[in-house]
Amino acid sequence: MKDKVLIANRGEIALRIMEACKDLGLDYTVIYTGADEESEHVRRCLDSQSNVRRAWRVSAYTDPNDILSVADHTNCTAIHPGYGFFSEDFRFARRVTIRNRPLTFIGPKWEVVKDLGDKINTKRVANRLGIPTIPGTDGPIYNEMEAEDIALHLLEIQDGQKIKNPSILVKAAAGGGGMGIEEVYQIEHFRRIYRQVQNYAKRQFGDGGVLIEQRIRDFNHLEVQLVCSRHGERVHFGTRNCTIQSTGRQKRLEAAPGFDNSCFAYDFNGQEVLDKVVEYSLKLAAHVRYDNVGTWEWIVTRDGQPYLLEVNTRIQVENDVSARVSYINNKHPNLIREQIRLALGDKMGYSQKDIASRGASIEFRIVAEDTARGFAPWIGTISKFSYPKYDWSAVYSHVPTDRTYAIPSEYDPNLALALVWGDTMEEAKERGRKFLAEVAIEGSNAAGGQIMTNLPYLQENIARLLTF
Repeated sequence: MKDKVLIANRGEIALRIMEACKDLGLDYTVIYTGADEESEHVRRCLDSQSNVRRAWRVSAYTDPNDILSVADHTNCTAIHPGYGFFSEDFRFARRVTIRNRPLTFIGPKWEVVKDLGDKINTKRVANRLGIPTIPGTDGPIYNEMEAEDIALHLLEIQDGQKIKNPSILVKAAAGGGGMGIEEVYQIEHFRRIYRQVQNYAKRQFGDGGVLIEQRIRDFNHLEVQLVCSRHGERVHFGTRNCTIQSTGRQKRLEAAPGFDNSCFAYDFNGQEVLDKVVEYSLKLAAHVRYDNVGTWEWIVTRDGQPYLLEVNTRIQVENDVSARVSYINNKHPNLIREQIRLALGDKMGYSQKDIASRGASIEFRIVAEDTARGFAPWIGTISKFSYPKYDWSAVYSHVPTDRTYAIPSEYDPNLALALVWGDTMEEAKERGRKFLAEVAIEGSNAAGGQIMTNLPYLQENIARLLTF
């Protein structure tokens, strides 16, 4: 009997999973909330000529009981969490795989999700393997005197490196999402800030543990795309650069490969650095026996020093940036298709030598937002949405092009992902400018104000790609 996949997500990623399932000959079920009833991922199922019901309403994408009830009712055998929501929740992954009616979790095994989802544990393992991480503690500190000694040492190292305005970050060890982080420039201020963060951590998380790290400012944010199987096979699909982000650290432009000499005169050999972060990423993946799609996130300083940030144990929004510069049998791979196929137990069927990498690609995240006001979301109704179609571009969007669409206020107002690629980075940039100039989006909000999008911001920032 063929597997049937419950798609436990929304928007463009739900559509891409649907298409991947069709490619694999797999049946699927989607879920949606009331706010998403007009989304393309729902309408395509509701408007289908098939008598099979494929769309089921739930109270929330974060309600596991609702989601699993739909899975059982529709006889699904696997669950794809997409990204966000439950995609990196090891408890959810464990629950679906050990319940009385187990499902295949389309992602790594839950033990790996748990181990790599803990940034402190990831840093410890990386340090043991000789993989560089940001200088600082690899575990929570509870003693004020010990913490001050570490802070002083980190500031002295930066002085020795002649770093301008050296500083350290004091973080709540149990925190996340940027909460409980303070910066210290002078050791005389350390104890006060340490106590402040420790008290915050106790109140918010019930754990007074504090991390201390060197503050690194001038860097590029790189990623390594890995694909692994349950049969011990591991390959990479190169690197990408995700440095251009909103004030809320949400990526807006991504490009592959991670560095390109046509964009910037680096103080280091860009290819050597890219090769090194790939080597380190594969080393960690082999050590933890990683068994699905995953992304290793890095920062690289202006002098070419890489530091491992974290591991994302899921498919990422920008996975296709890597796929568009990669070729297997002269075709772009579909990494979501690979993710599903390998999670269901298939062997890879190819090795690193079968993967060719050439050219350059760029992804633009088209969002309804006011970039001049801190990327504030714009909520209203879209009356027109159209974009050009070329053999060097692709668009993923849940926004309909044949009717009006009210942007749900419950979710981020992401409208589309647009990808362009070419033989060189310069060609990809030029194609990106041409593509964005031909996108047409119209709409208004309840007050009659015209729609605001980040299209001008994307155009303006093409020149900044892969630069310091």
